[in-house]
Amino acid sequence: MAQGRGSAMQGLVIGLLVPCLLLGADIAGAATYKVDWSMGADSWSGGKNFRAGDILVFNYNPSVHNVVAVDAGGYDSCRGSGTTYSSGNDHVTLGAGTNYFICGLSGHCGAGMKMAVTAN
Repeated sequence: MAQGRGSAMQGLVIGLLVPCLLLGADIAGAATYKVDWSMGADSWSGGKNFRAGDILVFNYNPSVHNVVAVDAGGYDSCRGSGTTYSSGNDHVTLGAGTNYFICGLSGHCGAGMKMAVTAN
């Protein structure tokens, strides 16, 4: 009886270990990009290839800027509501498709403090 229980336990451990390893491989494959969140950030993503799950780290002075995740309309108009980040060291995981970010403080987005990042 003990042999049967040991074999079942090994099967359980292997059954749990394999998905964890696969999940870990996916997470380990994510890249982290440090974003200098400042005026002119709209050109920062040019030439880079992003994947869903990659992480953007926005670095900025939180007393004078923030980061707002918006939709395409908010990006184009420099207005909109969405998740607002304000720590100065924000970690944002990219979703599949185009991700839009603006600085929500008056005039900053219009001065180029916005960014569109497409993740495949």
